[in-house]
Amino acid sequence: MTSLPHGLYGVPPADLVDLPPDALQFSPLMPGAADLAAQPEASLAAITLLAPHGTIERRCVLAAALRALAPGGALTALAPKDKGGSRLAKELEAFGCDVAASARSHHRIAETARPARLDIIAEALADGAPRFDEALGLWTQPGIFSWDRIDPGSALLLQVLPPLAGRGADFGSGLGVLAHAVLRSSKVSDLTLVDLDRRSIEVSRRNVADSRARFLWADARTAELDGLDFVVMNPPFHAAGLEDRVLGQVFIRRAAAALRRGGRLWITANRHLPYEAPLREAFARVEPRADEGGYKVYEAVK
Repeated sequence: MTSLPHGLYGVPPADLVDLPPDALQFSPLMPGAADLAAQPEASLAAITLLAPHGTIERRCVLAAALRALAPGGALTALAPKDKGGSRLAKELEAFGCDVAASARSHHRIAETARPARLDIIAEALADGAPRFDEALGLWTQPGIFSWDRIDPGSALLLQVLPPLAGRGADFGSGLGVLAHAVLRSSKVSDLTLVDLDRRSIEVSRRNVADSRARFLWADARTAELDGLDFVVMNPPFHAAGLEDRVLGQVFIRRAAAALRRGGRLWITANRHLPYEAPLREAFARVEPRADEGGYKVYEAVK
């Protein structure tokens, strides 16, 4: 057991659990991390995870963690009480685990070990795996942004987005919905899909089968792109489950930096988000193109 590595999923609060400094990171939201679903069975001595708040995603991650543990391997899972933490113990018990539960700093902490039987976790693994959604006509996976529907903001942008041309990027590309539409224009020479979520990049490779597309698992705020003719985006405005209005503003500034002079940004966002000022600071011309159903679309020219 001592020769096997420890695993880590996400960034649990260091004051609540011990975090081995040499642990293998498995979060799909941390570029370069390993894939927990691909980790060999019985290959980890222990794993500590900050459990996702989505039920299907969380159960799948817990199941994958149990499968990756060696016999007798320890699992420590925690989450805020109101973001799945209150369900952790029951979900692990349903997998056949004996659980020691505790509460600290608005978090619920569940400690257990790999159960004797693993067949019980098969359904959770299947439920959280990538799948083709017939209604969407796309590959998707629970946990990805808007994984089971077209986000209304993206839908509004698609209504007004004109044919684009040249080199471009889709910041926060998700399932590839915007990219798929952009590449309908024969004048687009190449398009980089950038997303922080490895799962988004993996399914978008299936959804955007076009030789002009390239895929970048990275934080769009730091991605090294420049000289672009256009950027399209539906930027995130949540971080760690909390609204973060600054996040989209950083996306706007990064898009401006990536564009050539005269390049265009097409952005959609919830109406209440304060993006007009940073758009006008970063671009020479800003034009509203749609405002409907609580969402807005702007075209900005550098």
